[in-house]
Amino acid sequence: MFRKIAIAHDGSDGAAKAFSAAVTLAATHGAELHMVCVEATPQIPATVDEVIEDRQDANRQFDKLCGPCRSEAKRKEVDLHAHVLYGHAVQKICEFVQYRNCDLLIAGYMGHSALYNRLIGSTTERLVEHAPCAVLVVK
Repeated sequence: MFRKIAIAHDGSDGAAKAFSAAVTLAATHGAELHMVCVEATPQIPATVDEVIEDRQDANRQFDKLCGPCRSEAKRKEVDLHAHVLYGHAVQKICEFVQYRNCDLLIAGYMGHSALYNRLIGSTTERLVEHAPCAVLVVK
């Protein structure tokens, strides 16, 4: 049984499929559903205004994402709690999952070339390695 489910959503097609699975699981288990979106902040911002502008852009981007997600969750009678975090995606998602005591983290699979995955790796792969709870990868 799952009581708290987190879904990592970056706006990609893979994340959209994972979101649908998360809503279904949350409805089935009567679980809380938390959608986590992470906006990467500039590594070395030139000014404070640059950071503020990036955050405003991220909020607009994720506001567009949240509307359809809330509608899908509402259709299945699931309350959706949406969170926009700033920083490194893997670190912030893992911290969020641990802080909220989530039982399950759901992430979408993003297909890259074999060379890309060997050299860089993927966010989903790192979430599987570092998340403090069970991780479901939706392909």
